[in-house]
Amino acid sequence: MSIRIALLPGDGIGPEVVREAAALLQVIGEQSGLVIEFREALIGGAALEATGEPLPAATLALCQESDAVLLGAIGHPKWDTLPPEKRPERGLLGLRGGLGLYANLRPARIFSSLAGASSLKAEVVSNIDILIVRELTGGLYFGQPRAIEAERAYNTMIYHRHEVERIARVAFDAARRRRGRVTSVDKANVLEVSQFWRKVVLEVAQGYPDVHLDHLYVDNCAMQLVRNPGQFDVILTENLFGDILSDEAAMLTGSLGMLPSASLGSGTALYEPVHGSAPDIAGQGIANPIATMASVGMMLRHSLNLPKEADALDRAISRVLKDGARTRDIATTGEPWITTAEMGDKIRAAYTES
Repeated sequence: MSIRIALLPGDGIGPEVVREAAALLQVIGEQSGLVIEFREALIGGAALEATGEPLPAATLALCQESDAVLLGAIGHPKWDTLPPEKRPERGLLGLRGGLGLYANLRPARIFSSLAGASSLKAEVVSNIDILIVRELTGGLYFGQPRAIEAERAYNTMIYHRHEVERIARVAFDAARRRRGRVTSVDKANVLEVSQFWRKVVLEVAQGYPDVHLDHLYVDNCAMQLVRNPGQFDVILTENLFGDILSDEAAMLTGSLGMLPSASLGSGTALYEPVHGSAPDIAGQGIANPIATMASVGMMLRHSLNLPKEADALDRAISRVLKDGARTRDIATTGEPWITTAEMGDKIRAAYTES
């Protein structure tokens, strides 16, 4: 069996963490009898500097022809003054739109050995196991019209019925495989688009009588994630709210460097760490590769139909952390830590031994 993987290292620490994840995929392929073909392409700032575009047509075509896409990270402050359509982030938005990726899955769970690395008390985060289902191609990030004018600027938050229905089904289906609870997050006390969102989600819920549905305003949800994160199973929300809440949930687990994500839809799926490009630590070999390597686990489940290998990878990561290996971001004060490459080596070795 031959598998084609598009690698998009991107900017900052992206190439460093993608390198470790690609090496992991190679190990998994060798052990499973798979032939994995890696094809690398440019995106974000790296693409801007080489081609003048944040998403070259050749990159999108390569991704469309692949079985899965693994992305590192994009962006750097030096490009923040560019026109909006030229910024690195536009490359990622264009990729999501070009691949039809409307559902972003962001799991946030605590490894027991890392409870002390969370910004909250260990007893508060000890039972965190949350899946955030974020709508990815609608809302303020894609709505039209949008403009910056001399005396004002504006964006449009808009959702169509089919967009809400399909992301709601993703959340309800996921809840059926988990603990059977969906919390839909909106701002229906203020926004008409949220009132519509809630109405459609309630209609979809009628087809899932076995799943419990409740609703929270986004500000209350943000508070509850800090107050009692263990109450959540699946959080369903729109694009902007999901972007913010998933980063908040990431910090509950100890570090943004721990959280993977999968973006699914009608085309080739995209897998990437939740964290950004972290240009302040790029090239120093201290980035945490676990989020990117865990994203490989999601790829194994959702794109490559290799659930046993995904389970083995989960066990390998857990074992390495339990044995005390830490990158700098998850090390407590005075605790020794290892480099990006060393963490990658340990996880690959643990996978091989599993």
